[in-house]
Amino acid sequence: MSVVTGLAAGLIGTASTALAVESVKVTSEARVFTNTSNANERLPYVVMKPSNWNAKKKYPLLVFLHGAGERGDDNQNQLKWGREWMEKAVTEFQAVVVAPQCPGDCRWVEVNWNLKAHDMPAEMSQPMRLLFDLLPGIEKEFAINPARRYISGLSMGGYGTWDALCRRPDYFAAGVPICGGADEKQAKAVARVPVWVFHGAVDGTVPVIRARNIVEAVKKAGGTPKYSEYPGVNHFSWVNAFIEPDLLKWLFQQKRTTGASG
Repeated sequence: MSVVTGLAAGLIGTASTALAVESVKVTSEARVFTNTSNANERLPYVVMKPSNWNAKKKYPLLVFLHGAGERGDDNQNQLKWGREWMEKAVTEFQAVVVAPQCPGDCRWVEVNWNLKAHDMPAEMSQPMRLLFDLLPGIEKEFAINPARRYISGLSMGGYGTWDALCRRPDYFAAGVPICGGADEKQAKAVARVPVWVFHGAVDGTVPVIRARNIVEAVKKAGGTPKYSEYPGVNHFSWVNAFIEPDLLKWLFQQKRTTGASG
């Protein structure tokens, strides 16, 4: 007598004995982080996790920083762009996603987006500081793998992504800045961090030179950044980036091999 096991069993007659494959869904919760030292400092955020989350396992973390148009305190608008992309990170790559919402009168990094260059501010912006204050609790609660922390953001969030990577290159395994810019003088600090950079060639909001310059600076510093520039595309290059078939696969393949405990 022969015994058929696994998925191949589904090929036998009408009485299929195929193993059921669990369908992973997204569990989402809106929360607010409050600074214990100053109750006036609050950061709304949404956390997503896979429905089959298990505290005995370790999970990758994806932080997503929205753009300027999604600022506020409704704790919803930060998901306007990229929600399906984030949900795919949860369902297909078993990631925990944190999507904070920047207050309407602040920026992820307090710089002028229209300039062709900027100096990184001496201090983090208040929302960015609150984000990094929030993350240790997220890591503990959701069993995050310290070697698999990732960050991405678009427009204002693209600037924020670069700012976070430059300030904490020891923390993230990889980053995906979309139509943002960085202080090229910080390239050496971030050269070891894998990045995939996206920008529209005719961006009228954030000059494409911002992406080109930081990519070249990182290369000169010894890094190997990936760069995708879309001909004829204006500011909404995230629409193209989010449908890149290999982006999430590439992102979650990256792992920190040193300094992962930071």
